[in-house]
Amino acid sequence: MKKLKYNLGSQDRFGYEWNKFNKIIPEYELQFLKWVHPLKKEDFKNKKILDAGCGIGRNSYWPLIYGAKEIYAFDYDKRTVAVAAKNLSKFKNSKIEFNSIYNLNFKNKFNIAFSIGVIHHLENPHLAVQKLADSVKKNGIVLIWVYGYQGNEWIVKYINPIRKITSRLPLKIINLITYLFSIPLYTYTKFIPQKSPYLKQLSGFKFWHTHSIIFDQLIPRIANYWKKDEAINLLKNKGLSDINVYRVNENSWTVIGKKK
Repeated sequence: MKKLKYNLGSQDRFGYEWNKFNKIIPEYELQFLKWVHPLKKEDFKNKKILDAGCGIGRNSYWPLIYGAKEIYAFDYDKRTVAVAAKNLSKFKNSKIEFNSIYNLNFKNKFNIAFSIGVIHHLENPHLAVQKLADSVKKNGIVLIWVYGYQGNEWIVKYINPIRKITSRLPLKIINLITYLFSIPLYTYTKFIPQKSPYLKQLSGFKFWHTHSIIFDQLIPRIANYWKKDEAINLLKNKGLSDINVYRVNENSWTVIGKKK
């Protein structure tokens, strides 16, 4: 089978990030539950799960805790896969591999296929979502979480031009730059009451976590911020029905559909 070679964004740069910020912490559970809403903990019990672009394994960890029957998780950087394998090593019903979302060849296997924080970094997001749809059984669930344009206009206006430069800089330099950026944001969220749901969430994070978020924003070569109708369209014409979109933290979208 011929392997497809679309741009996966910046897997080498994310590999550096996940090798550096490699811990699964309790705060990640609330993040996960927000990202997969309206799914609840019990929806993962006894289910076969696909985690596309698993990073350090933090979004596989919680379904396994909730009683998933099995999980297949993958990423396209060998350092990242090694970290995820270590973090999920106690779960014998998890399989972590080096793979590309474009080259998935599963058909009608999983109950739930999700991709969190990945699709907006891809050159061909529609092909990636189609691969997820192909992998689930009839009535199976496909769920993606992606950046939203609404609520992130300031990032699109001010940060995207900076990213065009930082996405090409050596990672050690970006690490230093983001460290300096993290100090004022961390101080602001810690000591000034926040109205934004996202900033409220940030206020409970430790400094390294804030640093990792800013680092994550400045390293990718591809970062799409989609409007609501654009996010919905990612799941359309993929053999899915009952497509719904949910706003997360007033700055991102969870889109979910069911296989016909």
